[in-house]
Amino acid sequence: MLTESTPSMPEPRDPQASHPLDPVTAAEITTAREVLAEAGKVTGTTRFTVMQLREPAKSEVLSHRPGDPVERTLDAVLIDTATGSVHEAVVSVTRRKLLSWTPVDTAHHPYGQPPLVMEEGQTVTDAVRADPRWKAAMASRGIHDTDLCVILCLPPGNFGHTGEKGRRVLRALTFWRAHEQDSPWAHPVEGIVASVDLVERRVIELHDYGSAPLPREHGNFREGDWGPPRTTVKPLEITQPEGPSFQVDGRCVSWQNWHFRVGFDQREGLVLHQLAYRDGERDRSIVYRASMAELAVPYGDPHPARYWVTYFDEGEDLLGRVATSLALGCDCLGVIHYFDAVLSDDHGRPYTAPNVVCMHEEDYGVLWKHTDYFTGVSETRRSRRLVLSTFTAIGNYDYGFFWYFYQDGTIQFEVKLTGILFANAQHEGTHNPHATPVAPGVVAPYHQHLFNMRLDMTVDGVRNTVEEVDVVPLPMGDGNPHGNAFTTAGTVLRRESEAARLADASVARVWKVSNPESRNRLGQPVAYKLVPNEVPVLLARPESPLARRAAFATRHLWVTSYDPAERYAAGDYPNQHAGGAGLPAWQARDRPLAGEDIVLWHTFGTTHIPRPEEWPVMPVEYTGFTLKPVGFFDRNPSLDLPRSPRPGEGGASCHAPAQGPGTPGEGPHPTR
Repeated sequence: MLTESTPSMPEPRDPQASHPLDPVTAAEITTAREVLAEAGKVTGTTRFTVMQLREPAKSEVLSHRPGDPVERTLDAVLIDTATGSVHEAVVSVTRRKLLSWTPVDTAHHPYGQPPLVMEEGQTVTDAVRADPRWKAAMASRGIHDTDLCVILCLPPGNFGHTGEKGRRVLRALTFWRAHEQDSPWAHPVEGIVASVDLVERRVIELHDYGSAPLPREHGNFREGDWGPPRTTVKPLEITQPEGPSFQVDGRCVSWQNWHFRVGFDQREGLVLHQLAYRDGERDRSIVYRASMAELAVPYGDPHPARYWVTYFDEGEDLLGRVATSLALGCDCLGVIHYFDAVLSDDHGRPYTAPNVVCMHEEDYGVLWKHTDYFTGVSETRRSRRLVLSTFTAIGNYDYGFFWYFYQDGTIQFEVKLTGILFANAQHEGTHNPHATPVAPGVVAPYHQHLFNMRLDMTVDGVRNTVEEVDVVPLPMGDGNPHGNAFTTAGTVLRRESEAARLADASVARVWKVSNPESRNRLGQPVAYKLVPNEVPVLLARPESPLARRAAFATRHLWVTSYDPAERYAAGDYPNQHAGGAGLPAWQARDRPLAGEDIVLWHTFGTTHIPRPEEWPVMPVEYTGFTLKPVGFFDRNPSLDLPRSPRPGEGGASCHAPAQGPGTPGEGPHPTR
């Protein structure tokens, strides 16, 4: 989603890459552009839609040692805005050499376009404002001074419209403002949809589907906009007088036995590499690479002005490019370490996005506790977690992506959804079965947010097996005479054709990733399990154009054989693509999975039925998943945590004799 404004871009700060997975540097972006320019591939109308690191093969990275030479290669996607031609470039910045220059066919089925270029928002705005049909439609609604109108640009998807095939197109909706500081989201101008050819720079279609009164109530949300602020909020201070417990060395983080690398990609945003846990004298691998693989936001209103609205926020808008800088006291509390990102602009020049990743520690209540009446022992350990977070602002929505690491080996991922509901105008008193009234004359359509996380698993090594595990009750009979018995039933996913799965809360379904070559002290294969938060998958009909494009969202889990080129759940170019790319195409290869180098792709999200309480700005909605050790450790790995001191009690800790009737070992004791 693009508007007509473009963020300012600070000058980059440029450390030297010393590891194959270090994020792209400013010098590398500059070098790649110079190589392309010297090869005659950059003209005045060339725009860079993506510039990102081509990560070396996994085997090469795993064998890398400090001081080894590092070969650095960048991938770039370039579009000529005068012709619409698209090329993929691979540049060795180490050797200053163009390795490949490949045209991308966007003119024929299944089409597909690169992500949006920031300046295209202005292109659409200019084209719409110049169109006499748009001016007439605005005048028919009583809007004659259009200077305060905002043009919102959205990709059109692919619904087989002849006039859009093979063309780079954006659609435009119009919003109004009462003044410069007024939020336009509360004033949708109903019914006008303009389609703009970005190469021809003109409106090729304009539809007026009828109007509703322009909503006049403001939707602003600054302090004081809806009355005086409450005065009962007292200060809450978080202090760590001895500093944080984590250590940072460049992009490497160590905390409480955890070790990993922090990356950042223009398309994927925050990327984590080589997640490992120190167990005794060993650093044991768990996940090689964790990254957001796509995000689809389909709307469920069939109205002709809105049926096509489906954002692919990663493949169309680039999550890393729209990341926002984070601020202490607003986005993060405590003792903070920030990571910057170096990205490329439309012209292939580097800039720094400061403070886009925040890292800090949080107290998270009780980790484990027991009061034992037989031994008189009462022990408590508080849980502390390490938090890495990043936020993106994409049009009306803001997404917070949070990784949590726990002292017992648990990994959790959470998305916090906030921002402003995407709304349209409607005659008051009328009923829309696909939307919720949220303000006078304003309704917010039902929609979904469906995320897909790519988890390149390395549980104690690269040869892993995935098993779907259900909890099932047993039938009454000789083995279950009282009808109380239940057990677990596991199904190994042996080939890709078997590995597109749905969650099922009725059987507590999880997916266990084990290493058959590594055993714990009980003789079991070590494992981690993926625990989903069961939510509906894509609600669009299976035969719909949307389901073809967002096929990844029709299953909660996909498992594929590792291929570094397979990185995006909906394929490389979901923008205007006809569908079938990404996970369904890779699954059709039907590669073996058991005991292989495998990748999990987990779809999760929320089905959003808006509420009036979410207007004019949305309280956070949560969704996510958890990775938990299952026999990965021989026992509770947090047994070595020290007792937590009680503040102000002379160094006393969370340890006290058991209280209750009788003495240890005598008298009545509560049991379970």
